[in-house]
Amino acid sequence: MAEYLQTVCAKYAIVDKIQVNTDAKEARWLEDEQVWEVTLQHLMVGAGDLSEEDRVLKVKEQGHSAVYTYEEKIRCKILISAVGGLVQPKSWPENIPGKDDFKGEIFHSARWRFDVNLKDKNVVVVGTGCSAAQFVPKLVTEYGAKSVTQLMQSPPWVEPKVIPPLGENWWNKWSPTLNTYIPGFNKAMRYSLATVLEYDFRLFRPGSFGERERRKAEADCLAYMKSKAPEKYHEILTPNYGIGCKRRIWDPNWYASLNDPKIHLTTLPLKSLEEDTVTLGPGRNYPPENVTSSTSTDKITIPADVIVLANGFQTTQWFHPFKVHGKGGQTLQDVFEERGGPQMYMGTAMDGFPNFFTLTGPNCFTGHTSVIYTTESMVTQTLKFVKPLLNGDITKIEVKQEAQMKWTTQIQSALRKMVWADTRTKNWYLRDDGWNSNTYPYTQLDFLYRCSFPTWRHWNIAYTQKGFLKKWTKRTFVLLAWTVAFIDIYKKRTSGGGLGLNGLLNRWFKRGLLVTASTLTKLAKNIQ
Repeated sequence: MAEYLQTVCAKYAIVDKIQVNTDAKEARWLEDEQVWEVTLQHLMVGAGDLSEEDRVLKVKEQGHSAVYTYEEKIRCKILISAVGGLVQPKSWPENIPGKDDFKGEIFHSARWRFDVNLKDKNVVVVGTGCSAAQFVPKLVTEYGAKSVTQLMQSPPWVEPKVIPPLGENWWNKWSPTLNTYIPGFNKAMRYSLATVLEYDFRLFRPGSFGERERRKAEADCLAYMKSKAPEKYHEILTPNYGIGCKRRIWDPNWYASLNDPKIHLTTLPLKSLEEDTVTLGPGRNYPPENVTSSTSTDKITIPADVIVLANGFQTTQWFHPFKVHGKGGQTLQDVFEERGGPQMYMGTAMDGFPNFFTLTGPNCFTGHTSVIYTTESMVTQTLKFVKPLLNGDITKIEVKQEAQMKWTTQIQSALRKMVWADTRTKNWYLRDDGWNSNTYPYTQLDFLYRCSFPTWRHWNIAYTQKGFLKKWTKRTFVLLAWTVAFIDIYKKRTSGGGLGLNGLLNRWFKRGLLVTASTLTKLAKNIQ
């Protein structure tokens, strides 16, 4: 991945445009100058890999210079946030005591500690999401852990891993050659995969069709689970909510790994930590305690040398800890709080924040396909706004408040009907109050179309003189073309004649020159 990124940067000659080991602390819109002022913090080497919580802790223990080297302010006409949503890992649960008493290591899977030796260690894993499913099978086989205890709140829906045509070994060997030397092969494969994944959106839809499709998929997933996982786990691995409500997992051998006697899965709740042990129970996270079950609820204490958190990210705290101050000094977080929750028009812009755009902002994520597809759509849209700014055609562009609020109302209304609103389990899409700031309630084809053809009337645009002339020149030509076409059609119908294609183009060109010259003259006088 690093080699690929380096190749792309070199190909497009942007290496000198990138600042590494740099953190954006805050940004302020300067109305008088019509620019953004961004405060940058330059980091010590390696500090960029730390979460915000870890940086704060390190500063507290070792001083400011242990994390930051110096601070500077820069100004820019256009500000784009491309940090995404899965950035800041969730911290240790505040309601679980004993963290300071624990003598072992605690780290998040997103900030993996390669310096921690797991060989012959008792490892406790908190979480059963996509990340945990990928690394848990390797803790014993590759890292040599003595035991692994995985704590689960509720079971995920798990689908079989997608096997490439002719098998993984064949594909790994020959796909680079096919993609390199057969014209169009890579695009054909990508479009085929995108089509298959887009079809999965049916699982999230409301109504009888969506419910019927979910039941089919759930039956297939349960059959797969029972064929791979030990029978003793079948009950706690059977979800009681609709497929798609939580992020699905394409099985990276997690089910099969549960057959290893060194790996233990439990739904007993984590209660406390001691020096070298963890206390679980009494009670259980799943099945719900009001449901009759043979699953144990007894309190137990197990040995623990290392704890790995796979409890997700702070997905509902958008732009945290980056502070973006718009008109009047109000921050994005202030606006979110006033309006009920994180929201942006098309996940891209917010009124009161001119020339500010985001990639993969609120309500852009999907539960069925790659976020790369989403990101590319948003890049397409953002460039349509950025290019006229860079070309000097406009000085400022800002989404209208009415359009932004109407969009949010539409999105939240649609989301309440989707499978993600299922209250039988928790997911990282929703806040505790039910506000969904993550998922998009329509297909990605729909999103691509909206991004490709922006609704310009939803935007307040400040044109330069050059941009104003270009705008009306374009409109004049379009209007002229339609006018000439309709006149020719009318004459042809009434008189049986018509100019024909050559005559039509000739007349359009001549009239275009005259009308354009006249229009430009009038516009120039008006501007003066």
